[in-house]
Amino acid sequence: MRVAVLGAGYAGLTLARKLEQTLPDDVSLVVVDEGDEHLVQHELHRVVRRPSLAEEITVDLDTVLDCELRRATVTDVAPDEGTATLDGSETLSYDVGAMCLGAQTAFYDLPGVREHATPLKRLDDAREIRERFLDLGDGDRAVVGGAGLSGVQVAGELAEMRDGSDIEVLLLEQEDAVAPSFPASFQSAVHDALVDVGVTVRTGTGVAGADADAITLGDGSDIAMDQFVWTGGIEGSPALDADRPVVRADLRLGDSTFAVGDAARVVDSDGEAVPASAAAAIREARVAADNIGTVIDHRQNSSGEFQPRLTQYQFDVPGWLVSVGDDAVAKVGPSILTGRAALALKTTVGAGYLGTVGAVENAVDLVREELDLEEESDSE
Repeated sequence: MRVAVLGAGYAGLTLARKLEQTLPDDVSLVVVDEGDEHLVQHELHRVVRRPSLAEEITVDLDTVLDCELRRATVTDVAPDEGTATLDGSETLSYDVGAMCLGAQTAFYDLPGVREHATPLKRLDDAREIRERFLDLGDGDRAVVGGAGLSGVQVAGELAEMRDGSDIEVLLLEQEDAVAPSFPASFQSAVHDALVDVGVTVRTGTGVAGADADAITLGDGSDIAMDQFVWTGGIEGSPALDADRPVVRADLRLGDSTFAVGDAARVVDSDGEAVPASAAAAIREARVAADNIGTVIDHRQNSSGEFQPRLTQYQFDVPGWLVSVGDDAVAKVGPSILTGRAALALKTTVGAGYLGTVGAVENAVDLVREELDLEEESDSE
């Protein structure tokens, strides 16, 4: 019997590590990913200002997994049949699988946005954003479209990189508040942190299109720009034709496949939509591991007369964290923390995650670098 984990992001790596510990000896595990490394996505914005952090937030998969690893792009998935197409031609069959392919940047067919904006999904994106910003001069404007957590964080990094110049960093959000999916107290603290670091914030302002020199807003007006970063939303993997299918709280997508993390839109056991986030993906992976074990046990040891009882995922995270330049904002229960305490908490969470996936050295290095921000040079 074979279990396949398709994708090695937060959901896929957490799931694979758990399955290595719990699968029966007669069940093989294969992990498929298009790269050799796992990227700690929620720290990617830091690479814009400090390129050396790339080493701390990338983890070689073969150092943290002890199973079959396949480097390939998943181009199609048949969740009921238990097959995945790799690189457009090869068929991988599995008895039970998990689709952990994550999401990609959505451009919503807005004219010119894909062509003229840089997303923030990969290390190369962070490096391009950095290089383009360093080419700007006094009076230029860098625009970040979308004030979710990624947009907030990259805007904060750019603002800290100005080094006394009067480059404007403008953050646009079509909703009425930054961090629009989060509680009002968190939104207010994040807004204040952005203003304090010198970001110009415009909410209720959507992007309708772009060309090489300007952005067209939803009201038809244009604003000049010299750099455009786009963090305006996500869509599903190309393997699913950019769809993010809805799955219920047991995370089951088909007879043979579970969907975990940003690849799907998860509805939890309370009937609530789960926000796309690393915290949710990691917790969903633990539920998926339990359910994969249950399905395997049922297929190996049951007559098949009844369907197995699966664990239900309930969305529950202790709080939310976001960095804003050298500052940070944390919501823990009803409390809002900012400054050094919030930054230390965010660093601890990142390091803790690295520790859970076996990248202990990366975790130590991340703590050392993150808590020494004031000693870092913007000109590395």
